[in-house]
Amino acid sequence: MISPQIVSDKRILGGRPIIKGTRIPVSAVLDQLKNGHGTGKHVRDMYPQLSEKQVDAAIAFASKKIEQHY
Repeated sequence: MISPQIVSDKRILGGRPIIKGTRIPVSAVLDQLKNGHGTGKHVRDMYPQLSEKQVDAAIAFASKKIEQHY
């Protein structure tokens, strides 16, 4: 387990980090934000099964990963 909301399992999407309990990769959430859908609400509209907490966890996970590389 990476965090309470983000998990990675090599049997699911080749081990890519996903939102726990879904097959939605963290990268899909970030892609929505990158493509101009700059609100968590829009991401939740695209993926209605996600909570605000899960979207925030995906963003926090990505931020932490970036910081770990510096």
